[in-house]
Amino acid sequence: MPAETPVIEMRHVDKHYGALHVLQDINLSVDKGEVVVLIGPSGSGKSTLCRTINRLETIDSGEILIEGEPLPQEGKELAKMRAEIGMVFQSFNLFAHKTILDNVTLGPREVLKTPKDVAEQEAMRLLARVGVEAQAHKVPAQLSGGQQQRVAIARSLAMHPKAMLFDEPTSALDPEMINEVLEVMVELAREGMTMVVVTHEMNFARRVSNRVIFMADGQIVEEGTPDEFFDHPKSLRAKDFLDSIRGH
Repeated sequence: MPAETPVIEMRHVDKHYGALHVLQDINLSVDKGEVVVLIGPSGSGKSTLCRTINRLETIDSGEILIEGEPLPQEGKELAKMRAEIGMVFQSFNLFAHKTILDNVTLGPREVLKTPKDVAEQEAMRLLARVGVEAQAHKVPAQLSGGQQQRVAIARSLAMHPKAMLFDEPTSALDPEMINEVLEVMVELAREGMTMVVVTHEMNFARRVSNRVIFMADGQIVEEGTPDEFFDHPKSLRAKDFLDSIRGH
């Protein structure tokens, strides 16, 4: 039985911003149904890594494969691939002048050519799944940050993605809204969604991830199961980082 092709694979990926070497020889593979959490100090390259996976950031060298296929450089192929990898950002990136329902149906209608009535049924089902179906006919400004972020997740799910990327999805939210977004993510993980999550929420990392990747200075310093990493970090960098977050 051949091993299944990873959904996401990064091989020897390097990236610079000018003189700053933000990703250094990154090797990472994410299997189907796996939840991989990236943690580390600010400026360690976590968000950049996340954003290279669907080419929101270009790389200088190395390669990135989606289900064994190299990441397209541009054009229609890239747009198609982006449609298959959902992305949820710190800021919700919803279209301000469109209703919640329109925000969620836009991608399926434009990209997947889903008929309007089918797209709307599916959108309502997804909005119900993330707990905001009552807000379908409002515009984003009428929703709380937590609600907007849950809409952003529904919008990604509407494209039937192979994997979801979350770049600090709760860092712009008030504390009381963080859990409502994390709960949706926990549920997705339980249902087997392949996920790469950049987060500062250590309880989420511990409870939900299959693997924790610790980054510092553009490198993957160590990786392991949540228990291995949080209970027995191997590197001094990881120990210091965990001490610093436990300290407050």
